[in-house]
Amino acid sequence: MRIEIFGEEMVLYPEKILFLPDRKTLLVADLHFGKVNHFRKSGIAVPTKANMKNASLLIDVINFLKPDRVIFLGDLFHSTYNQEWETVAQITHHFSACSFELVIGNHDILSLEKYHQIFLKVSQELTVETFILTHEPKEDVPAGMYNIAGHLHPGVRLKGGAGQGLMLPCFYFRSNQAILPAFGSFTGMAKIKPLKGERVFAITKDNVIDLSLPAMSQNDQK
Repeated sequence: MRIEIFGEEMVLYPEKILFLPDRKTLLVADLHFGKVNHFRKSGIAVPTKANMKNASLLIDVINFLKPDRVIFLGDLFHSTYNQEWETVAQITHHFSACSFELVIGNHDILSLEKYHQIFLKVSQELTVETFILTHEPKEDVPAGMYNIAGHLHPGVRLKGGAGQGLMLPCFYFRSNQAILPAFGSFTGMAKIKPLKGERVFAITKDNVIDLSLPAMSQNDQK
């Protein structure tokens, strides 16, 4: 799905990533590497294949798009050091021609030295022209700027005719802010309640579907 925000072309992929083709920049939010291990240490029998799925999908995406820059919008790792750290280190080492950058999230609690050891540039937020990249959505976005964030793991609920419901991850675009879906396969979702005029793109296995509601007309507002 191709859209345009503030004059910038963006491509939304069902792999739950956003690509800026003119900048060859890939944006990925909330991978939560190691979350499966965190639960398993607590005695919850979560299948380990979720870890491998995240890593292999990230590799496939980078191989396909060949970005110059990969920016993780926070929560790359899930809290303390875990074995998935070594997997990410192998990825950054293998794609050495690519710049890997991390906007710190609330679960990224390791020392800066640890991130630098695996060739990750780290910042609290990044500004790319008119775009402010953060982990948590900004409450106040400066005029003329557009915030792209993660953290919320947005999902949209589709209702069937017999009361059935299906929750799908989604891209959520407000007037001055976009919330990206969580890339990680074991992250859960938070239901959003979009307003008219806001843009919502639901994600299925193979497609990105535009569910946006039209903006309110003057008659609607009366």
